[in-house]
Amino acid sequence: MSALLDLLMGVFRQPTLGGVALELASLAAPLWLAALVGLLIGWAWRPRWALVVVGEAPPPPRAAAEDSCRKNELVAVVPRTAMAAAAPEEDEGLAVDTGDLMHLRRLVEEKDGGPAWIHMMDKTLPTMRYQAWRRDPEGGPPQYRSSTIFEDASPEVVRDFFWDDEFRIKNTWDDMLLQHDTLEECTKTGTMVLRWVRKFPFFCSDREYIIGRRIWASGKTYYCVTKGVPRPSVPRCNKPRRVDVYYSSWCIRPVESRNGDGSMTACEVLLFHHEEMGIPREIAKLGVRQGMWGCVKRIEPGLRAYQIARTAGEPLSKCAAMAHVNTKVDPDELITAEDKTEASSTNNAEAEKPKHWTGNIPKVILVGGAVALACTFDHGLLTKALIFGTARRFAGPGRR
Repeated sequence: MSALLDLLMGVFRQPTLGGVALELASLAAPLWLAALVGLLIGWAWRPRWALVVVGEAPPPPRAAAEDSCRKNELVAVVPRTAMAAAAPEEDEGLAVDTGDLMHLRRLVEEKDGGPAWIHMMDKTLPTMRYQAWRRDPEGGPPQYRSSTIFEDASPEVVRDFFWDDEFRIKNTWDDMLLQHDTLEECTKTGTMVLRWVRKFPFFCSDREYIIGRRIWASGKTYYCVTKGVPRPSVPRCNKPRRVDVYYSSWCIRPVESRNGDGSMTACEVLLFHHEEMGIPREIAKLGVRQGMWGCVKRIEPGLRAYQIARTAGEPLSKCAAMAHVNTKVDPDELITAEDKTEASSTNNAEAEKPKHWTGNIPKVILVGGAVALACTFDHGLLTKALIFGTARRFAGPGRR
């Protein structure tokens, strides 16, 4: 212990701050290398107990899988309203119905009764602004809300862009999507059920999603619902691993341009997203915080390429064509009695209170080493999440 103290005192006797930083970095280098080697060896070997430690439990047998599907079907159900009870007959048997529309609208209006949103990020590009929030409901995965405003973009083109899975893969603006297959479709309402396979980093198996999606049009505003739906008829495999709890829905609407002339030539996309990926939630939250902007800023050039392709007259893909088949709804019908009487909830963004760092200097040094390792090892979102999570485990139990 005394030798360690002498070593640290020698470091802090350096005449310059840069010298101190260099010495600390050299002392921490073996730890970073050991962590990296441990990660590589551990994930190459990956015994069954290691899967449990990181939250990636082996897939259940067929009987257990079907029971899990039934349980997740209950988890994925959204609150229903009076309008949903009076939904038209065309909703019967569809994977996405009017209740899902009303739930999304209440999220947009911040009247869903959930916890307050915590502000995470505010970024601006010449033709795009991005803001993001997070909240942590009891008994469920973290939920994310974002507002993205694109200049010089129409809601119709943005709607088609996010629905166009073929362009996602062709343009690679969403480089996680590996495969998409249409399982069901309703040409009357535009409702679809699809199977997605998304790429995850090397230490996790890829993920499979069975999703239902549908679009409602209220004037120039589009409510686009995408959520996980149970389909026991689609067999589960060891790889890719099925994700049952998934919700990712948009409200796309025209907004005033920031050029100051009052024109409504910009388009806002309000996104609400959560999913149960099978990764420890604290680690996933760290990874999302670190990798969110790197993923989001790829969307803007992808959208501009899509606009160019549409202007050049390239034909619509089948997925984009289905985005044109949407259910029309009168804006007045979306105003229910409870919307009129219920006051808007105080879901204002709240800043997280920082913890006092004194007395935690060893943890600060260790997590700082993880930051350096994450920045040099890989730009992948979940890879960074695992490295940060490993540092937190070494440093001590974090807040749950």
